[in-house]
Amino acid sequence: MSERRPAPTVGQVVLGKRLQELREAAGLRREEAAQVLRVAPATVRRMEMAEVALRIPYLQILLPAYGLAEHDVTAFVTLAEEANRPDWWQRFHDVLPDWFSLFVSLEGAAAMIRSYEPHFVPGLLQTEGYARAVLRAGTIGQDGAAATIDRHVSLRMARQELLCREDPPHLWVIMDETVLRRPVSARPEVMRDQLDRLLEAAGSDRVTLQVAEYRKGPHPGTYAPFSLFRFAEPELLDMVFTEYLTGALYLDSRREVSVHLEVLDHLTAHAASAQHTKKILQECRAAL
Repeated sequence: MSERRPAPTVGQVVLGKRLQELREAAGLRREEAAQVLRVAPATVRRMEMAEVALRIPYLQILLPAYGLAEHDVTAFVTLAEEANRPDWWQRFHDVLPDWFSLFVSLEGAAAMIRSYEPHFVPGLLQTEGYARAVLRAGTIGQDGAAATIDRHVSLRMARQELLCREDPPHLWVIMDETVLRRPVSARPEVMRDQLDRLLEAAGSDRVTLQVAEYRKGPHPGTYAPFSLFRFAEPELLDMVFTEYLTGALYLDSRREVSVHLEVLDHLTAHAASAQHTKKILQECRAAL
């Protein structure tokens, strides 16, 4: 039986796609590849779709059947062993929902993250106090103990470490003005600290912040928050994540991604510029 994992790593997604390409280039159907392994076709499909870990013994049989030379097989297996290693976020398996695990993996591997957020400051830019207030107000706070909230806050803070690494992704966030006006805590210092954090982020050359102002009226992105991930690896196409109350959707079809990209481009033109956004943040900070 295949092992259950919170979500595939990005490396497994990339190599799964590559495995499918190699099979198709060899002119083999999944049923024929399965016959080589003497397993069900679903086993081959699950590896290609990164629904299970990349089984090294299977790769050592399949790749020569796909026409790869011995040194190419060795290189692929080495990459698969690396991709199969648990990532840092798996130590939070006790509080990390299965549907969000892939998001954290994609977030860590992306070269660019573009997000629209109508409700709250994105998790990568939240202060600990703001994160705790938001989590307490949500479904986690309604059902979870203080220790559970602490674990969620720790996970959120750990995610932010990717912005401090040598090669951070470019984070481009468009927030509705509602995000800045909605109080999340009875303690005013919570929002003051959060606005200070946003002003600090706005000064980074790897972060772009824009605010969609009230006075500009409605826009195409009004319906729900979403994030678009872009990767350096040519094998990994753009992917969109959108969240709802009890789960999320990961969209990778060209049509769906292109619609979300078009909305982001429209929002970029609709929202305040990065420079004007700094002024808006400063005005909100001064009003507290």
